[in-house]
Amino acid sequence: MNKTLLPIRAVFIALCTAAGWLLCYSIQEWDAYRLRATLIGLLIGVLVVLVDMLLKGFSLRGLSALTFGLAVGALVAMFLSSSPLFDNGDPQVIYLFRLALFLICTYLGAVIALRGKDEFNLVIPYVRFVPHDVETPLVVVDTSALIDGRVAKICEAGFINAALVIPRFVLEELQNVADSTDPLRQARGRRGLEVLNDLRRIKNLDLRIHESEVTKRQDVDAKLVFLAQSMRARLLTTDYNLAKMAEFHGVPWLNLNHLAKALHQELLVGDTIEVDLVKLGKEEGQAVGFLEDGSMVVVNTARAHLGRRVTAEITSVLPSAGGKMVFARYVGGPA
Repeated sequence: MNKTLLPIRAVFIALCTAAGWLLCYSIQEWDAYRLRATLIGLLIGVLVVLVDMLLKGFSLRGLSALTFGLAVGALVAMFLSSSPLFDNGDPQVIYLFRLALFLICTYLGAVIALRGKDEFNLVIPYVRFVPHDVETPLVVVDTSALIDGRVAKICEAGFINAALVIPRFVLEELQNVADSTDPLRQARGRRGLEVLNDLRRIKNLDLRIHESEVTKRQDVDAKLVFLAQSMRARLLTTDYNLAKMAEFHGVPWLNLNHLAKALHQELLVGDTIEVDLVKLGKEEGQAVGFLEDGSMVVVNTARAHLGRRVTAEITSVLPSAGGKMVFARYVGGPA
């Protein structure tokens, strides 16, 4: 239970209990039932709090949709009940039919509105109500992810189906890095700014700049975790320590390094690969190349093709401390 709501709920239950007890003072006939009235007030307060807890996660958009559905259902029921079908007949039967019609129409209107709460389409030409910034998956991007650069290529390929949120303090930190007197830090900061511009040029990418400064928090990592937690967003980073801090606070995080590792090609004996031969091997006739994931490939009988890109067939794959060591045989001319 939220610690902020706990005292409010306790006070509400106490007020309901006191109201049941004080009600007996205004109605003299109830004076003998003061204990029972107090208990009923307590139960009403507890019931309201339980309903409040059950409605946890019920958004303002859901409330708007429910209100809209109830209003439309009541309007439809009113139109139907005022039709000539209910002009003649037993008044009691007509009343029951109108009551049933009202309950059915309001229920159906509320259910239909809640099911279609993502988008309201009214029967008015060229008028369409589409909710924005509501229940859209959000991803908060940190400085390391921007400097890394791979996020732009991933977004351009369409693999991130979420809105990217870049806090203002991340932009300021990136600008400070770009203005550094250290050439290495300056180059990293400028690359991050270039990646940010690349993200802006991607069509259909929802890119948002968050203006909140997240006061009372000086550390950038703490700001990022707090912001992602308050926005119910995921955190995109390549910083392992920041990722572990987010995990500790229950914030889902995305790590580009984990994504790259998951996309590594599984190499099997008999597969054909293309590799650039960059140096000589230890054994006679061998040449060595490297795959995109850093795996070393030793190609037999390929020394004559050093410096070229060749096609080779995998003969064995051995695990090593630096990844995988692949042995292959040369199967053709330069690719």
